[in-house]
Amino acid sequence: MKDLTDKEIERLQDLIETGNETEVRKIFSDLHPADIAELFQDLTLKEAEWAFNLIEDKEKKADVLVELDEEDRKKLLEGMDPEQIGHFIDLLDTDDAVDLIQELDEEDREEVIQNIGDVEQAGDIVDLLQYDEDTAGGLMGMEFIQVNENLSMPDCIKEMRHQAEKLDDIYYVYVVDDEGRLKGVLPLKKMITHPHISKIKHVMESDPVSVKVDMPIEDVAIDFEKYDLVAMPVVDSIGRLVGQITVDDVMDQIREQNERDFQLASGISSDVDADDSVLEQVKSRLPWLLIGVAGGILTSIILTGFEAQLAALTALAFFIPLIGGTGGNVGVQASAIVVQSLANGRLDLSHFWSQIWKSIRIALLNAIVISILMFIYVYFTEPHDYVLMFAVACALFCVVIFATIFGTLVPLTLEKLKINPATATGPFIQIINDVIGLLIYFGMAVLMMKIFQ
Repeated sequence: MKDLTDKEIERLQDLIETGNETEVRKIFSDLHPADIAELFQDLTLKEAEWAFNLIEDKEKKADVLVELDEEDRKKLLEGMDPEQIGHFIDLLDTDDAVDLIQELDEEDREEVIQNIGDVEQAGDIVDLLQYDEDTAGGLMGMEFIQVNENLSMPDCIKEMRHQAEKLDDIYYVYVVDDEGRLKGVLPLKKMITHPHISKIKHVMESDPVSVKVDMPIEDVAIDFEKYDLVAMPVVDSIGRLVGQITVDDVMDQIREQNERDFQLASGISSDVDADDSVLEQVKSRLPWLLIGVAGGILTSIILTGFEAQLAALTALAFFIPLIGGTGGNVGVQASAIVVQSLANGRLDLSHFWSQIWKSIRIALLNAIVISILMFIYVYFTEPHDYVLMFAVACALFCVVIFATIFGTLVPLTLEKLKINPATATGPFIQIINDVIGLLIYFGMAVLMMKIFQ
């Protein structure tokens, strides 16, 4: 299989548009399913359906379905009957099959499952559909090799050969007891160096890293990174081996999670893509924009309330953007660090108060430096205006401290409430800091006017 150059992609698109079946079939036979799926993004639905039917290898056809973007796949599936979809699912690994079925309506799911030819495959899929898709159980597949701990090495190899006939890839050989509980992993090296061992339990690696079926995907990803694994066994509440998660599935989930977090941080309330409809994009973006407008209205109300101070000292207005911008930047920095640390497992809720205390110390140092620099700047630009000088410096000092603590506290609190903390790095922080920053600024201005005038 090979990658296509830009010129070859353009030529293939031209062949599809002109309906050249022979050439398109020939090119598809040499392409990886992921490359074919990427090509489909630039085709109309009619062209995609026509091109999809030209893929001769049935397994490749099923793999192309898996590799397609969710929206493109959904459109193709809508044009198929349950029997066709069931036939494709027969050719997929159980984890990919479950992902595909979950995108169907409830009624279509039942029909598709009934049309799966392999009864064992259908049963595995039904079992997997019971798990939450954001847990290890919802991510795992049933394609793995397991052998009993009491087998001899020759019998073990014979059993492995039998199970391997149905598998595309073999990552590990899992060792279980008579009740199916996971006991260890059998490395390939041990098979070579101990060909006549009486029982494999004497050479297996005991207590392998595993995850429970209800473990959140984020924690599964952390374990994969921590232990440098390519696959990980999944066990139930009593330790029985029920599935396996592979690193490619984890990478897909991490990418999707990062996309969701980035959109939340940007003030987009649901998962959308550039090719989604205008209405879908508006629905996902408008709520935070309206909240931003409400924040702007509240800001204007605050400014109106301090109209007398602005009239008495017009120079106060020049530093309003500085106060708001500094507070927003500090808050987003603090929340981004906490969100990132929560995501990669370097921070958990047991360190709640220690993290707050650390943020206070960071805030104090930043606040001292920033406020001193601004005091010096105002001193040289407005040398006799002590009200402005102290109002700006003291306000910045307080705003930096507030924004840092607030930016740390919000994501930690959201994590405690089981709400995605990535929400805290977006417009929410900016709006609150703008409002509180203005109140602090004008409060300081009023106080300084009383002191110096």
